[in-house]
Amino acid sequence: MSRERDGGAGAERGTATGGGAGGRRTAAAALAAAGGGAGTGAGPGPGAWEPATAHLSHRVPDLGALELLLAVARHGSLGAAAREVGITQPAASSRIRSMERQLGVALVDRSPRGSRLTDAGALVTDWARRIVESAEAFDAGVQALRGRRDSRLRVVASMTIAEYLLPGWLIALRAERPDTAVSLQAGNSAVVAERLLAGEADLGFVEGLAVPDGLDGTVVAHDRLVVVTAPSHPWARRRTPIDPAELAATPLVLRERGSGTRQVLDAALAGHGGLARPLLELASTTAVKAAAVTGAGPAVLSELAIAEELSGRRLVAVPVAGVRLSRDLRAVWPTGHRPTGPARDLLALTRARPGG
Repeated sequence: MSRERDGGAGAERGTATGGGAGGRRTAAAALAAAGGGAGTGAGPGPGAWEPATAHLSHRVPDLGALELLLAVARHGSLGAAAREVGITQPAASSRIRSMERQLGVALVDRSPRGSRLTDAGALVTDWARRIVESAEAFDAGVQALRGRRDSRLRVVASMTIAEYLLPGWLIALRAERPDTAVSLQAGNSAVVAERLLAGEADLGFVEGLAVPDGLDGTVVAHDRLVVVTAPSHPWARRRTPIDPAELAATPLVLRERGSGTRQVLDAALAGHGGLARPLLELASTTAVKAAAVTGAGPAVLSELAIAEELSGRRLVAVPVAGVRLSRDLRAVWPTGHRPTGPARDLLALTRARPGG
């Protein structure tokens, strides 16, 4: 079943080399990624991958410690090495001692004239250099992959959101991510779910009663459906609200089945005899609105879509009593795959600018 979640949390960011005390990745993991052995330069033999990683991970220093050792070799000074990696000299001295205990060999001779690598330290430094270089290559490759992913954003949205809310959100996103190419597909809520589940979109927006199966989502805005007619229709001159039974029995100009608007209207009138056969059934909000303006018949539309027509008296809102025609607008994504990169940023913008 689908679940509704908060999609705005930021993802953790980090670098492969993790300088200073903040480095958490092990050198063994970096070496395994590079496919080499620390001592001989040979790659792991058949079946050796998992045992090598398991045996090395508990006794090989992390990348931050190896970077510190390389800095000591470059500067010949523990204080200068500490400044390069951004930690205090006592912290650097403690880290070197910890690394010596971990490896079981002395790495640095300390004297008033500076710090000098021991013979074992020089050998360990040579191995460390290869590991750190491999980790930097790994980090550069991952950043390239992330950059390629972040250079595009595929959005799919139901009609009302696509036409009346997303343009404002996407303009704001472009100001933050000018290099991200955005493609927008519009369809009803059923189409949004299909494209997300098929991997054809990164983020979706729907207008229905609930999050579709297979998706997670979060509410980003609220909307209300309004019954409207042309000024010439008899309902435009009514002094009392339409009751639900009369609305249900009247042929209306409607969106197609599968649209969020139709889902909300079907559910609201299900206890009042259900909707009559539609006068017209159209596949876009714009088409429904145009039909209503020309006097084809009463229609039910999002109030987001009709503000201009109501202010210009091309359409008249007809009050309805005894039925709830409000709905939540949601951002959705495949279950278990929280939005990342540009999709996460767009989701954050919908909260900052809920009205578009």
